[in-house]
Amino acid sequence: MRAAAVPLPLLQLLARLRGAGITDERVLQALAATPRELFLPQEFASRAWEDFAFEIGFGQTISQPSVVARMTALAEIRPSDRVLEVGTGSGFQAAVLARLARFVFTVERVPALALQARKRLALLGLTNVTVQVMDGSLGWKAHAPYDAILLTAAAPAVPQPLLQQLAEGGRLVAPVGELRQQELVRIVRQGESYTEERLGPASFVPLVGKEGFDLS
Repeated sequence: MRAAAVPLPLLQLLARLRGAGITDERVLQALAATPRELFLPQEFASRAWEDFAFEIGFGQTISQPSVVARMTALAEIRPSDRVLEVGTGSGFQAAVLARLARFVFTVERVPALALQARKRLALLGLTNVTVQVMDGSLGWKAHAPYDAILLTAAAPAVPQPLLQQLAEGGRLVAPVGELRQQELVRIVRQGESYTEERLGPASFVPLVGKEGFDLS
């Protein structure tokens, strides 16, 4: 049987990502192997590999493929890793992570989005992902420590519970700043000290919860 042709927009995207310095082939392969159209509202499915964020309801979005690739690359996921994602949304980022890590734990505050994500992940046969409805700003202590944590919503500061749940040598990637404009940061834990890198501007929906923004 003939292998399915790779869509031209996906090939172009992968070329742009390599040109932008994302050269981890495991990350690029995981991205390409995850059918983004499955995670989009039907009206956007034909535009799946355009490098845009799309609304998915409930005031949430699915991030641009380039953002997913960059955050995943920065987290340096290894096959043995336990990964926490805060902000499941459509489930696309979790699906990419699942192809790279041993276990992925992902938390979402909107029950309907969590349910949809579970169905999509099951359809793809990604059985190493667990989706839970809870306040993601507090992390998920029951499964800690995590080798990598990805925060896919903007926080006013990196939530302390997430830092505490990071394993020795663990990497945390998060957008931090104001409601409308943030900076992407990468934090590595060494014992009780944390090394932080600032990696340029970002724009994400706000993290809501005890350690997030107060939108009331």
